[in-house]
Amino acid sequence: MQFPRSTLPLYAELHCATNFSFLRGASHPGELVQRAARLGYAALAITDECSVAGVVRAYEEAQKHPDLQLIVGSWFRLVDADAKPALSLILLAQDRDGYSNLSELITLGRTRSEKGTYVLMPADITAPPPSHAHLRRMPGCLAVLTPHHGIDIDTLRRQARWIAAAFHGRAWIALTLLHRAGDEEHRAVVEQVAQECGLPVVATGDVCMHVRSRKPLQDTLTAIRIGKPIAECGYELAPNAEQHLRSRLRLANLYSREALAQTIAIAQRCDFSLGELRYEYPDEVVPPGETAASYLRKEAFAGARRRYPAGVPATVVERLKVELKLIGEMRYEHYFLTVHDIVRFARSEGILCQGRGSAANSVVCYCLGITEVSPELGILLFERFISKERNEPPDIDVDFEHQRREQVIQYIYAKYGRMRAALTAVVISYQPRSVLRDVGKALGVDLGIVDQVAKAHRWWDGKTSLAERFAECGMDPESPLAQLWAQLAETLLQFPRHLSQHPGGFVISRGKLSRMVPIEKAAMEGRSVVQWDKDDLDTLGLLKVDILALGMLSMIRRALGMIGDLRGRTFAMQDIPKEDPATYAMIRRADTTGVFQIESRAQMSMLPRMQPREFYDLVIQVAIVRPGPIQGGMVHPYLKRRQGLEPITYPKDDIRPALERTCGVPIFQEQVMQIAMIAADFTAGQADQLRRAMAAWRRKGEMWRFQTLLREGMERNKYDDAFITSISQQIEGFAEYGFPESHAASFALLAYASSWIKCHEPAIFLAALLNSQPMGFYSPSQLVQDAQRHRIDVRPVAVEASGWEATLEPTGRRQPAVRLGMNMVRGFPAEAAERIEKARFDGPFADVPDLARRAALTRADLEALAHANALAGL
Repeated sequence: MQFPRSTLPLYAELHCATNFSFLRGASHPGELVQRAARLGYAALAITDECSVAGVVRAYEEAQKHPDLQLIVGSWFRLVDADAKPALSLILLAQDRDGYSNLSELITLGRTRSEKGTYVLMPADITAPPPSHAHLRRMPGCLAVLTPHHGIDIDTLRRQARWIAAAFHGRAWIALTLLHRAGDEEHRAVVEQVAQECGLPVVATGDVCMHVRSRKPLQDTLTAIRIGKPIAECGYELAPNAEQHLRSRLRLANLYSREALAQTIAIAQRCDFSLGELRYEYPDEVVPPGETAASYLRKEAFAGARRRYPAGVPATVVERLKVELKLIGEMRYEHYFLTVHDIVRFARSEGILCQGRGSAANSVVCYCLGITEVSPELGILLFERFISKERNEPPDIDVDFEHQRREQVIQYIYAKYGRMRAALTAVVISYQPRSVLRDVGKALGVDLGIVDQVAKAHRWWDGKTSLAERFAECGMDPESPLAQLWAQLAETLLQFPRHLSQHPGGFVISRGKLSRMVPIEKAAMEGRSVVQWDKDDLDTLGLLKVDILALGMLSMIRRALGMIGDLRGRTFAMQDIPKEDPATYAMIRRADTTGVFQIESRAQMSMLPRMQPREFYDLVIQVAIVRPGPIQGGMVHPYLKRRQGLEPITYPKDDIRPALERTCGVPIFQEQVMQIAMIAADFTAGQADQLRRAMAAWRRKGEMWRFQTLLREGMERNKYDDAFITSISQQIEGFAEYGFPESHAASFALLAYASSWIKCHEPAIFLAALLNSQPMGFYSPSQLVQDAQRHRIDVRPVAVEASGWEATLEPTGRRQPAVRLGMNMVRGFPAEAAERIEKARFDGPFADVPDLARRAALTRADLEALAHANALAGL
């Protein structure tokens, strides 16, 4: 029967997997939403397997299609007590409570199993564990039983009776017809059981791709998942390409009107939207008798008095008041107090830490001790940190000593609990080499050729260069196999491969975090992650605190401790003299091996040309050797103007405030934002959206829109075309790697501190660096050679003198000697070093057997020491 287009029944697809059902779904969430909207669907349910990882991307795209309803759900395979398949079903969130219950069920299944897998049983729904008693019968969720094709009637009858009882009045049986042999028998079985059990039949498509042309990619994903070439996958492969979003006309010719109408009936009962999620901040950080606003104000002004013991400048007081007012209006007080609490814990434990990035734009963060960047250092845009137009929390990054950051992480877990705190996920996507390897293996290409092509292809820049790689590796680039390999690899590039853990982005909530976003195990013991990454959290406006690791902080803390020991008094970062001429002289000579940020060959070659003489010069130095200024052609004009070889000019006087501090040449991300506001009439919020588009251009591809707006605005305000072009080029450079002024200022503080230590305490500098490995550009042997060139006495590892770490030994001169520690001995365990140190207290070792006996060393231990020549003294 053919339906005229005007009378086609409405349809909602209720079973749809994105490519976040890893190695199953063959389309991005946004592609599925776009296609469903184009086909005139009333609704689309995203139902990844035991996951909502892809739903935020779908939600973003759905905002552009108001006529399409997005339903949040998930598909599950339930197993019995013997881990044998019991049944599979879809759960769809009707309301906020239903979504929370769905999120908790996913958390339950994921956290009781190994990373990347889950275990759920029917009893988890009908009789859940006491800790999850509220999940009984999954309030707020609709259930759709999804019987596999060819299921026998008795098995389906048993499953249908269970779901009818567990979800009384909220259950359906799915009928999925994909033009396979036995479709009519399957229809008959489903309809008969549905009638017997009083369940409505609903049409579903078991969708895993937005268009049928993705079938070859879907087969490739199947082959990768099961670890066989496509030619050997047999019945594992779908028999046809019907698992795509089909036209309503095709669906109307396949399903009964009643089955199609049930899709709409279900959709109408689902009112939940991700936009309903409201973040609730932890409240432990506010002491009794205080409100969050009063306590933040008290702490901020107390910090200001500590920062300015001679009196807080009026400009700082004014900025504090402005920031606190905006923070209050946006209700972010708990956020700042949460970060303040974490930093305060670290400082109480003697863990060096420092905020950076956008946090450095805030005077509140400076007064709270979160950042060390003084507001007097530059014109820092608070709009980059908090904006009324961008109704989402600011993003505060705090670096901690890399060797002690785990203490901070465990403090957070202990304070808030595993169900209220978890790390942000990172979506690991297919990159050129991995995609070439996996697709090549799936197509059955000779493994030797796969390996050659993958190693030869250094970056992804289209099929042309890949064809050259094929030819170089002895493969005809025009052959059908090579063409298919290139095409599939190009499509699969940037597909999500799996979820990993963020280096330190924490999500913390007042209530159970698992009711906002599912939590699952991370690969690392003692860690857990949410199913959304940083961009997803930004989209929904959820709090994230970055607890990051920085090796240089470990080195500086160790060095400060050693300096204090030598001087007989506590020596802190604040005790390092400001603007030390000798330190800058060393930097200008490019004698910066081992120091922070300005140690690379590119930075070293720039230092003699930059000739830094004050702190702000270092801020520019840190930022100038980056893709943004280089691609924008800003480096040489800046150097010429700085050296007086070219006059400092401005395209227009209006723009002078944005460019004056960098000789009229834009160097920093904030300057691009200021230019957009001054020259192109951007609001502060639009300027921040430009920054975010630069940061996420690979995923969202929205940068061109802002570039067009910027060009139109600057042309309207009569700016020179050459200047407009250079700004556009710089934006492209920042999109590759943006570097803001606030970030550069934070890093420049550490660059100066590490340079001062190297200049005035080179022996301590070496010992602290060696004890903080691994870090930096240089190996321990290169660092030792550099110290020896500076006439530092570096003494070898010796069992009669060395500890586990490098130590200082008196020389009779101002600079002590550095005794290398046993941590430099490859393959030597710390426990054995500890036993050697303890044995030494009882007297010197007579010989190697005496050492081995008293320190309980194994043959392997002795061989490692011998290879390092650490036994020479015996």
